Amino acid sequence: MQSSPASEDRERRAERLPASGGAAESQAPAPAAAEAALRAELARVEDRYRRALADLDNYRKRSARETERRVAEAREALLRDWLEALDSVERALRLTPEDEGLQAVLRQMEAILEREGVSRLGSAGERFDPQRHEAVGTRRADGVADHTIVEVARSGFALGERVLRPAQVVVARSREGEG
Repeated sequence: MQSSPASEDRERRAERLPASGGAAESQAPAPAAAEAALRAELARVEDRYRRALADLDNYRKRSARETERRVAEAREALLRDWLEALDSVERALRLTPEDEGLQAVLRQMEAILEREGVSRLGSAGERFDPQRHEAVGTRRADGVADHTIVEVARSGFALGERVLRPAQVVVARSREGEG
């Protein structure tokens, strides 16, 4: 009698299986040991997953900080350029103070800077602060305290507490302070 291919396949598989009650059964891991190994592997995989999530979260935060820093730098650079234009308008007004068109442009530029949070630094009578002012000269001034601003050569500006450009000022010196 001829056997079918399916029955031959079953016979081959049966030959490879160990007989019941033999030594092969004692080599198979106990169910408790297999479960412990699987639990340990699961713990390792879960730990790797948590670490990967933490790394991703840290990357997102770092990227957000970097983006904020770059936006702030670009904003400050644009505002510094704007200050140069403002200086030009102020110089033109010194030459022609009655020009109403330039006065209107200056008011508009100052309003824009104010909306952006930019404030002017340095005015006569203020105490000199090297963090916010740049001394471009000294002058004897009777009746004025030493280290007081007596003239502003070029206005300074700050964005919040951050100085965009220090004010260039002339500072009062008492007679004793001069050498």
